[in-house]
Amino acid sequence: MIQFPLLEYDDTENRYVAMHHPFTSPMDEDVDKLTTEPLAVRARSYDLVLNGNEIGGGSIRIHRSEMQSQVFSALNIGPEEAEEKFGFLLEALQYGAPPHGGLAFGFDRLIMLLTGRDSIRDVIAFPKTQKAACLTTQAPSSVTATQLL
Repeated sequence: MIQFPLLEYDDTENRYVAMHHPFTSPMDEDVDKLTTEPLAVRARSYDLVLNGNEIGGGSIRIHRSEMQSQVFSALNIGPEEAEEKFGFLLEALQYGAPPHGGLAFGFDRLIMLLTGRDSIRDVIAFPKTQKAACLTTQAPSSVTATQLL
């Protein structure tokens, strides 16, 4: 597949969820479908695959606040939840982020495959901090009871 869908429907949660991440930009020609045909919207995302294993991935990110709001709306993420979970990013968008994208090469995943390990955690050299927390995003964050099942 070369044109990945932006969204998929999660029957358990009864809502659309992001196929890549909620900051992936939709294809320009599909934006109007966000409210009418969400499953027909294609993402501006890409993966690097080696023998059926994803070893890298990326996307063109949303860089406009109004587009991010449209995608959050399609994902049934309201303004309060968006602020709680992604306030740092939403604030950055207010300052005029330029169009941007990226590719994260999964060197750690490649090492996992080369060493025959079952988990990427076996080969990650060190966490973001000694407490495995991210100071920028406040991860790990609280989870819902449903996520713990």
